[in-house]
Amino acid sequence: MDANDPAMLDALIEQATVDAYGEDEQVTGFFSMIEENLALPFTTTVLGVETNVAGVDLTEDGRIVAHCTRGSVRQNIGILDLPLPEPAPEGSRWIEAYRHWTR
Repeated sequence: MDANDPAMLDALIEQATVDAYGEDEQVTGFFSMIEENLALPFTTTVLGVETNVAGVDLTEDGRIVAHCTRGSVRQNIGILDLPLPEPAPEGSRWIEAYRHWTR
């Protein structure tokens, strides 16, 4: 199934937000699905530098971020700004659904 298929993305959005009231709860629904389904860790390239994505988190201001590491350097990157590698890790369709929902 194509991760960019609009019908599939709509079905994932419905699944993530089914019991959510308001935008904050909807974002929490997406975070839960990403956290539960995204195969971690994985390696991707950010600004031309290979980095390891070690985890995801929901910030106090309601953003979903990826915990990225390279050696001893740690940085959170907004999940919407995170480039996915090819092939994408298992469960990344939830990130694509979240991107689709934010548009």
